[in-house]
Amino acid sequence: MGRKITLIGAGLTGPLLATYLTQHGYEVDIYERRSDMRKETISAGRSINLAMSVRGIQALKEVGIYEKIKPLTIPMKGRMIHGLNGSTHLQPYGQKEEEVIYSVSRATLNMELMSLAEETGKIRIYFNQKCTHVDLDKKRFNILNESTGEESDHSFQLIIGVDGSASAVRNSMVDRGKIQFTDKPLGHGYKELTIPPSETGEFQLEPNALHIWPRGKFMLIALPNMDRSFTCTLFFPMEGETSFATVNSKEKIISLFEAYFPDSISILNRLTEEYRTNPTGILGSVYCDPWHLGDSAVLLGDAAHAVVPFFGQGMNASFQDCTVLNGLMIEHGDDWKTILNEFSQLHVKNGHAIANMALENYIEMRDKVNDSQYRIRRKLELALENQFPDRFIPRYSMVSFHQIPYSKVYKRGNLQLKIIEALLDLDPNGKTIDRVLVEKMLN
Repeated sequence: MGRKITLIGAGLTGPLLATYLTQHGYEVDIYERRSDMRKETISAGRSINLAMSVRGIQALKEVGIYEKIKPLTIPMKGRMIHGLNGSTHLQPYGQKEEEVIYSVSRATLNMELMSLAEETGKIRIYFNQKCTHVDLDKKRFNILNESTGEESDHSFQLIIGVDGSASAVRNSMVDRGKIQFTDKPLGHGYKELTIPPSETGEFQLEPNALHIWPRGKFMLIALPNMDRSFTCTLFFPMEGETSFATVNSKEKIISLFEAYFPDSISILNRLTEEYRTNPTGILGSVYCDPWHLGDSAVLLGDAAHAVVPFFGQGMNASFQDCTVLNGLMIEHGDDWKTILNEFSQLHVKNGHAIANMALENYIEMRDKVNDSQYRIRRKLELALENQFPDRFIPRYSMVSFHQIPYSKVYKRGNLQLKIIEALLDLDPNGKTIDRVLVEKMLN
């Protein structure tokens, strides 16, 4: 294969992957349907800020940009749970000081990654260029210039789809009948709202936490921003008695927040205006198998495994795709047939696992975190981690603070859940740990 690779999509994953590719001597062309956000104020994507953890950090370190990004992040040490009565309590993510996740601006990170890519001198990003079709047999793709309306036809040697959950590259692979594809809508959507800084320019909530208002069938969350504001996200059913379809007037919006999020009303200064004018995002999961076609096409990021955002792993999982692919390039050189075969064999199961865990975590976040039984389980989980270090690691910690493959995390998490249930059968208060039983189950 030649030394030129084509990427479709300059979101977070595209520029990162392109930078990895230049480390192996490749030149890269990236086609992006949006305009250059460094020159125009445009939407950065699905959300304003992201939760970054160890898998994402590792990728940023490997391309040499983490030290530049780190000062632009805010550490979050746990979930701050807001009760219906206005009470709050912090549930730490882990037991160690370094076990934190970081809030980072999606737009800032995207712009820094694009600039890093272009600084290599080996990457060209073409903006306002929408990929409309890929002919995998002829190795050609069509581009629509969204500024001029002009259409053009291009050839490729290897095309990589990093063009999100509605990927044109993936759709062409599906049309050719070569991959299994499932898009599972959640039935819930989201809307972003803003808590501005106080009149004195300070945070109006504890900044080093991810705030959650869990309300059973739905929830509100808030992540801190560098300008001392918070981005709030309402995760809410799309249809039903209490949903985006029914809460659609100023009076109903205020009634909803008075009933379920009363302590937020005074700090959501533009609540009704933002609720009515901000777009409603759609949530769903994408499952594909395999992620490649021969040595000519491959999918990474949301194109391969879009996930709902409830484990904070969408960006982290996509960045880890790049890390895994890079490792295979180091191992196999320019043998792309082997690289891509192994990439699918090794990593598809991890994409499926994090998609499943993200769905499960939605139920935990919106419902269980405020439950007394959940707190008992959580205390027991942390006690088991202390007594059996490295052998029993809470699932959240395995996902966010370790680089254990997601598929192994999923299996270990299910085993550990059985251990917790067995111990609670013996002591419903979770204060007694039968070490013999735990040892037997762990072995």
